[in-house]
Order: sequence, then C-alpha cells, then structure tokens
Amino acid sequence: MTITLTPGAASLDDLHAIWTGQDAVVLDASAEGAIKAAAELVAQAAAGGAAVYGVNTGFGKLASVKIASGDTETLQRNLILSHCCGVGEPLEQATTRLMMALKLLSLGRGASGVRLATVRLIEGMLAKGVLPVIPDQGSVGASGDLAPLAHMAAAMIGEGEAMFEGARWPAGEALARAGLRPIVLGPKEGLALINGTQFSTACALVGLWGAWCNLEAAVVTGAMSTDAIMGSTAPLVPAIHALRGHKGQIAFGAAQRALLEGSAIRESHREGDTRVQDPYCIRCQPQVMGAVMDLLRFAGATLEVEANAVTDNPLVLVDEGIIVSGGNFHAEPVGFAADQIAVAVSEIGAIAQRRVALMVDPTLSFDLPPFLTPDPGLNSGLMIAEVTTAALMSENKHLANPCTTDSTPTSANQEDHVSMAAHAARRLGRMNRNLNTILGVEAMCGAQGIEFRAPLLTSAPLQAAVARLRSGVATIGQDRFLAPDIAVATGMIADGSLARAAGLELAL
Repeated sequence: MTITLTPGAASLDDLHAIWTGQDAVVLDASAEGAIKAAAELVAQAAAGGAAVYGVNTGFGKLASVKIASGDTETLQRNLILSHCCGVGEPLEQATTRLMMALKLLSLGRGASGVRLATVRLIEGMLAKGVLPVIPDQGSVGASGDLAPLAHMAAAMIGEGEAMFEGARWPAGEALARAGLRPIVLGPKEGLALINGTQFSTACALVGLWGAWCNLEAAVVTGAMSTDAIMGSTAPLVPAIHALRGHKGQIAFGAAQRALLEGSAIRESHREGDTRVQDPYCIRCQPQVMGAVMDLLRFAGATLEVEANAVTDNPLVLVDEGIIVSGGNFHAEPVGFAADQIAVAVSEIGAIAQRRVALMVDPTLSFDLPPFLTPDPGLNSGLMIAEVTTAALMSENKHLANPCTTDSTPTSANQEDHVSMAAHAARRLGRMNRNLNTILGVEAMCGAQGIEFRAPLLTSAPLQAAVARLRSGVATIGQDRFLAPDIAVATGMIADGSLARAAGLELAL
C-alpha cells in the first residue's frame, strides 16, 4: 500500500498512519509542477551574478561571503557535512519515517527550490525502508532543526549511517543495498533539506498521540477508581457540563457516564450513603480531563498546520519571481504546542495519582482494606506501587516546565532568539512513559478495589477492562514481586488495549 500526500492538505490521521505503518509515502502528482517551477527559479539565480542567500553565498553569519558558481555543489555538500553535529541516542525509526514524510510535505509545496530528483530519493528511501540514523540531541529549534536534519540529508548524499532491513549500515551501502543512488546536491538543496521544523514537529506529534492514548486510558482508569471507592456519578450529570460549555468537559462527562452505566456497585449506595461529596480527584474529573482534552486538540491543530507548512529559508516565491529570506524555520509554534502537551500530560498524572492515593488509604477509600491487600500488616499490598506513582508524578511536574522560555543566542548572535522546540518535543516521550505507569498502577488499584466489592459487580465496560488487566496481572493476594505486574499494566496503557477493552475510543 502507498500513502499519497497532498502538500498543504495532510491530516493528523494521514500522519499517524505513516508513523504506525511501513507503507510507501509519495507526494500527489499535482505537486510536480510547483516543485519544478521553484527549482528552475533557483537554477536561474545560481547562474546569475546577484548574491542570493543559500544559493551562492555562505550561511548564517557568513551570508555576506559570495561563492563562485563553480563551487555551489561543494557549498551544499560542505553545509551538510559541517552541520552533522548531532549527539545522543538515535531517533526511533518510526519517528524518523514521520520526519522524512514531513520534509516531503514541505518540499512539495514548491517554495523550496529542490529538484524533483531530490524529492524522489526521499520517497524511495521511505518505500525501501532506508532510514537515516538521526541523533536526537543538538537542535535548538531555529534556524530549523539543523543538526538532526543534516544527518538525514547526509544519508541522501551517501554519508553518515542508515538503518536498512534491521541493520545499521554506512548510508552509501544502505542505499546501494536498497537499489538507490545518492544524489549530488544542487544549488540551495542542502539548505532546503536542513532548514525546517520537521524533527521537532515529528517528535511533538508522537508526543501528542501518546498523550491522547493516555487520556483515553485515564477515562477508563478514572471510572474504575470511582467505582472502587463507591464514588458518586452525580458529578457526571450532563446539565452540569452543559452549563459550563467546554466541549472537552462535556465529552469526558458523557464518556465516563457511559462507562459507569449499569454498575451494581454504583446502585448499591445511592441511598443511605453518609458521604455528601467525593474528593476532587473523583468529582472534578470532567473539569480537569475535559480541559486536558481541549488543550490536546488545540495543540493538535497547531501541529497539523505546521506539518503542512513550508519552513525552510530562503523561500522561492515563483509567482513573484523572487527568492526571499524570512523566518519560517523558527519553531516557536511547535515549542508552544509541545509545552502545552507537557502540561496536559502532567495534569493527567497529577489527578490520577491522587486517585491511587485515595484507594490505598483506608480512611478515604470507603472501607477498602489498607493498601488493597486482603491481609494488611503481614502484607504491604500496593503501598510502594503508590509511592512509585508519586515519584513519576513529581518527575513529570518538573519536566512540564516550559522549554520555550529558555532561549539562548547561537551562531555568533545571528540566531539570537531560538525556540528550544526540539527538546520541548523530545521530553514528551519520557513524560508519556511515566504516565503510562501511573495509569497502569491506577488500573491495578481500581481492579483490586472493584473485586473487593464482590458480590456486587461493576458495569459491563469496566468488567471488560478488569478482565483485560487480569489477562496479564493476577489479583494480588499475598505479597509478590510486583515489578513485572506493573510493567504489564503499563504496557496495556501504552498500547491502548485497556481502553479498547472497555469500548472507549475518542477522536482527536
């Protein structure tokens, strides 16, 4: 199967399919005319005598240095090699595929001046599975993601390294094994490949999708916790949320109300319950998680725009007949979106951790045994599992501090304000993994609490969620080595299987 992208019109669903799959990715044929027209304008500029940034000049602080026409190929090659300064761990291959597809989308708008052959090589690499090895550190998010994208471009000229058929090769050999040939970069092509926000945007998109998966899981684990402590469903009454009007709050309330519908546990304490109100971590789930939902959708809208944007420099404006320098490479929108996602992820974990603490505390859990063990004292049950969630919650709070506020001048003060979008986006992976575990432990506590309410049963959707958990994590009786159980529960959050078992799927 081949995924065909129309520049300027790719959706989040299109991009998610690229990230999760192995399909070939190509640009729609309608993009060819604009690509060729921009390349022709660059070729004319390269043949002329006027200085045009990135075509026949140096770069950054060296933009005033005119380059002889015979040295333009060397100029572009040197640019790529000198900018391959990335450090750190290799970017995940799925994210690398996404980054390359985003670069295709940008080049396909016909404002970058690359030749069609350059576009075809990226398409060929995606089709054959030749994925450059991209170190994940070294970008400050302006002037674009220079270092990581340079490692991508290096593989295209046969330098650096690339993954192919599960092995790491010198890039030239990987291309040859795939039946592809490296290119010789033409005027401006090196600059077009490394200027841009595609690394930051790809990482932010992956962080967005991970956060949404966690959000869906939290709807389910929050409902499990509510039934485990015999919480009230009164705060889910639709009129409450309609009066406030926030779309996310309304949607969350409806989703959780459906999950709890038919619970015999809930019906058992409608009368005679001396508690008037539940703690906020139960009662205010729609308000908190609905706000999270709205924020993630806002960030998603920003990233969808950015995914379709032209973000290199200079830009080739064919209709105007000019090549002009601007600042679209500055990744501030991506950095803001990543910071927003980080806050959302932190808040999901903050309120979920309080529900874990509620369930293990016998003074607050409405008659559940201490630490959810049937034999407290001799057994500690989920005591330290709760402590682990507290540690991860605190770590995520620190990681949620904004990155975009931490600009620093680079490149001899030419690039004197930068976005820090790259690590704003990269840190989302760590935060989502932490949250996977917080919610996994909540699922363990919620299932244990629900089982203590027997013979009363929870709702059918939540029974299905408990059954999914129990397929890998047995009920906790006597104390046992819990780390493997936590890992299994974490995995069910991360892969979405717990939410799917409950029949929950929310559209981003």
